[in-house]
Amino acid sequence: MAVKRILVVYGTRPEIIKLAPVMHRLARMNHIEVLNCSTAQHRQLSDQMLSTFRIKADIDLNVMTPNQSLDQLTSKIITEISTLLDAKQPDLIIVQGDTTTAYAAALAAFYKRIPVAHVEAGLRTYDMDHPFPEEFNRQSIAKIATWHFAPSKGARDNLLKEGIAKDRIWVTGNTSIDALLQASAKKKLPDPPLSDPYILLTAHRRENIGPGMERIAQAIHGICFQHPKIKILAPLHPNPKVRKQFQTRIAPLPNVHLVEPMGYLDFVSAMKHSFFLLSDSGGVQEEAPALGKPVLVLREHTERVEAIEAGTAKLVGTCPKTIISEAGRLITDEEHFKMMANAHNPYGDGRAAKRIVDVLSA
Repeated sequence: MAVKRILVVYGTRPEIIKLAPVMHRLARMNHIEVLNCSTAQHRQLSDQMLSTFRIKADIDLNVMTPNQSLDQLTSKIITEISTLLDAKQPDLIIVQGDTTTAYAAALAAFYKRIPVAHVEAGLRTYDMDHPFPEEFNRQSIAKIATWHFAPSKGARDNLLKEGIAKDRIWVTGNTSIDALLQASAKKKLPDPPLSDPYILLTAHRRENIGPGMERIAQAIHGICFQHPKIKILAPLHPNPKVRKQFQTRIAPLPNVHLVEPMGYLDFVSAMKHSFFLLSDSGGVQEEAPALGKPVLVLREHTERVEAIEAGTAKLVGTCPKTIISEAGRLITDEEHFKMMANAHNPYGDGRAAKRIVDVLSA
């Protein structure tokens, strides 16, 4: 059997978490040569994840510079990936999700007529502003990809509605659950930075920066005032705009504890020991239900509708009144909390990477 050369491209923390199980499994295949490429779109967080998952980038494009615009970042990645494709001549490339790295790498491969495999395909809000620019990115990758690895039946249905051929779509589950189950099965996870009970807060999405973060901060003030015994643990995101709003608006509150960005295992431990989560993160909407933790989603729309439909997550937007009310209900209504915590996890069985590699290695 001829050796197949596969280039895996990533640049952010979530991409590495979700591609690590795929890369590890590909590396065990005798007839596959794996090259993995980091764009370093998020330098600090991506390096941290590579270390956690014991992955060494074969190629590091180091594209990120301070205050770089989306158009500058996109054009830089396209140019660098294009040069790399000419040099390495892969048989296919793998991208994950909806980041600028994924979109730009897929576009560069399309221009070179190199087929693209898309992990976590088919997620949709059909609102180009929520999330921005991710909704555009993932719809655009769908126009390019040859292999569409959908994490759920709902994602598959979205792709079918868009005209993607049925025989190009595989429902695999989400690779984040592969990574999470492997991590949470460790005999000893790090201790969380706070004792129970605490709410775990993460917020960083581009569409929430500014007024959205201000409304989230107002909600945190309200929760702290109404429930002074409940602590809030908030890992800071590297984005300076997000950090400034958190440090200015919620750091002074006595029951809020800001910490620097957490490593993956530390964050898994923090999720496992939390009461529930307030988050605008896509990955958290997948991971928390697998750990039996309710999530209040700080977004106006979500592409992960399965968690909402299953009852493990609730969309609350950034309205302070709604966030305060729904958080209070989880704190005070034991039956409501149990209903969300015990709901079925819709995101897979931890075998997504095997399904993906079985298809690509055939």
